[in-house]
Amino acid sequence: MWVEEAALMGSLIEELEAREAAARARVEGLEAEIASLAARLEGEREAWSRLRITRETLAEVIGEMSGQVPVEDGAPVAQGSQGPEVRVVGAIMVPHWREGLSVDVLPDVYRDIVEVLADASKPMQAKQIVPRIGLPAVTGKIEGTRGKLKRLVERGWLVEDRPGLFTAAHPVSG
Repeated sequence: MWVEEAALMGSLIEELEAREAAARARVEGLEAEIASLAARLEGEREAWSRLRITRETLAEVIGEMSGQVPVEDGAPVAQGSQGPEVRVVGAIMVPHWREGLSVDVLPDVYRDIVEVLADASKPMQAKQIVPRIGLPAVTGKIEGTRGKLKRLVERGWLVEDRPGLFTAAHPVSG
């Protein structure tokens, strides 16, 4: 009987070793896939970044050449008596934050978002911001607002303290 139990234990250990080897092989395969996807993602991010920069630069050049939308550091410059401001279609209208820049340079919805967060006592999620800026709390509006929040983070207006939680990066002047 003892011999049978020893044989059974031996075969169980062999089975566990085989399963462990198979699991290790699956993990290594997934890690290789992740590395490949990470490399592809980085390439796509780089292409996206180049396209975005090209579009922004083109919009600035068109605005400067037309004389209708003077641009300085990516932000429209006040025009005084030159007539009404004309915006170039497709131009990035969310400038990078810099000292002395007020929220008045932002498009209305972006300004509303920054002002809501400046008045908030704690970090907020997109789904909390949407109703405060007058939009219905539906998935499409929440996702669109989340994209705007991310853009404001990229440009230095907001901070994403933890994933999905946003605060104003600077005191609001308007």
